[in-house]
Amino acid sequence: MRARNSIIGLSAAAIVMIASFEGYRGNSYDDGVGVQTIGFGTTANVKPGDKMDPVRALGLLYRDANEITEQVAQCVGDVPVHQHEADAFISLSYNIGPTAFCRSTLVKKLKQSPPDYLGACNEILRWDKAGGRVLPGLTKRRQQEYQLCMTDKQQIAEK
Repeated sequence: MRARNSIIGLSAAAIVMIASFEGYRGNSYDDGVGVQTIGFGTTANVKPGDKMDPVRALGLLYRDANEITEQVAQCVGDVPVHQHEADAFISLSYNIGPTAFCRSTLVKKLKQSPPDYLGACNEILRWDKAGGRVLPGLTKRRQQEYQLCMTDKQQIAEK
């Protein structure tokens, strides 16, 4: 097993993963819980009837993901994580918001001494609801984020 990186950064893999989960929509829409959304999941300053081309949407995805990465890095602090773990955490945070992520049990498990990496990955699966109901799309997304987070932990989990 390689050494863990202590700096969380945004990877191209995380951008692609988020874009594929979010999908592109050129017209604003209600996300199902009352939040106006456009592009690849952008919510800031979006109003009903807004339109956006794919190039602008990718730029906003990159901007938003970078901001979220900085917030995730700040709340995780100096806990060392692999890039695949960071990618899973950034994707989750992009979807649930960095405030919810930073207040989560997942982060508390990471900040334990020693960090509970397995427990942190397991927490990803809990975030499959919107508006109080389980959504199949969120369940699928959380499963994929969980699998990414667990990349180097499968043997541990099977014991």
